[in-house]
Amino acid sequence: MSDLAARALRTENSAPQPDSAPALLPAVILQNDADAIAAAHRLADLARLKAAERDAERRLPWRLIEHFTQSGLGSISIPGAYGGPQVSFVTVAEVFRIISAADPALGQVPQNQFGIIHLIQNSATEQQKKALFKGVLDGRRIGNAGPERGTKNTLELKARLTARGGKFVINGQKFYSTGALFAHWVAVKALNEHGQQIMAFIARGTSGLQIVDDWSGFGQRTTASGTVLLDDVEVDAALIVENWRLSLTPNIQGAVSQLIQAAIDAGIARAAIDDTIEFVRTRSRPWIDAHVDRASDDPYVIADIGKLKLELHAAEALLREAGKVLDEVNAKPIDEYSAARASIAVARAKVLTTEISLLASEKLFELAGSRATLAEFNLDRHWRNARVHTLHDPVRWKYHAVGAWHLNGTLPARHSWI
Repeated sequence: MSDLAARALRTENSAPQPDSAPALLPAVILQNDADAIAAAHRLADLARLKAAERDAERRLPWRLIEHFTQSGLGSISIPGAYGGPQVSFVTVAEVFRIISAADPALGQVPQNQFGIIHLIQNSATEQQKKALFKGVLDGRRIGNAGPERGTKNTLELKARLTARGGKFVINGQKFYSTGALFAHWVAVKALNEHGQQIMAFIARGTSGLQIVDDWSGFGQRTTASGTVLLDDVEVDAALIVENWRLSLTPNIQGAVSQLIQAAIDAGIARAAIDDTIEFVRTRSRPWIDAHVDRASDDPYVIADIGKLKLELHAAEALLREAGKVLDEVNAKPIDEYSAARASIAVARAKVLTTEISLLASEKLFELAGSRATLAEFNLDRHWRNARVHTLHDPVRWKYHAVGAWHLNGTLPARHSWI
């Protein structure tokens, strides 16, 4: 059986066909931040049950994604003026941290939807906002089709939007398309005939739109972050957002996206530390020179657990602080300085969440012992998930941005990765 056929077999009983739209299921509208946090905990309790098994079998979390949507979590960032709860950024980060501690793939699948919601708010027309926000409130999911392979860098695009016979069509090929397989609308970045970047919202099932579940990364295995093919795909002109306008004024688009990335890494770190503690308490044997009866009484193990918990606490504190800064900045007209302040606050959090997710998932085996490496426990998923997810944007450039800000007053670059 081919690799692609095997992927199709894994999902045929729980998902629509790759080129058809998933069912539109009714979604509740959560009322406030407390409702969102409670809904995240309920979803996390469900997701935690089979997370290791889904990862081992690369089984896509369709039912959990549908639960995410039906619970109202997909619309918590919709502005109040358009009927949404518009929860704080602190709450958005906490929702993603809670879910990702149970299953970071489940956290990553909808992350782009939140960045896109913020993009719509800042670059779409009033009619587009009404249509797209209502769609999300009704239960529609938005998937990502922005990045491409074989380009000079992540900003370069080869996909093109062209006018043909009074209509618009898009041609191109995308990869790292997290959320696209689960989506009702696929948000496609392309250049128009003037060389300006646009984002077109294309309904699943549109002729010429093909989504291939060919993600083979060793971590975040069940995100379906694979290929989107666009072959003369007709686009509704009313749903072409001129997101090039984002570059005209200071904004926090990048900071919003990065905040959620950091929250996912913080969730991975907490899960790795929790599993380390549980394994050491219940399964690990003490080292002979420790002269103790339980591994949990080994003084070096105790010290390392203490260090991990302290570093996790610091990372989570910076994550909350970053969310507060975004809330403060977003509450007023945004200028270059306030936009930069938001990016730097999130960069600080991203540095620590990256480092603790990698450290905790590696330390797990050192502290828990060789038995923890057995496939039956699948504890290596924590390191695999941390290693893959933290590659989205190099943390070395976060250090540079923070240092340049403090040393020379240099404003960080304005894009989605800072």
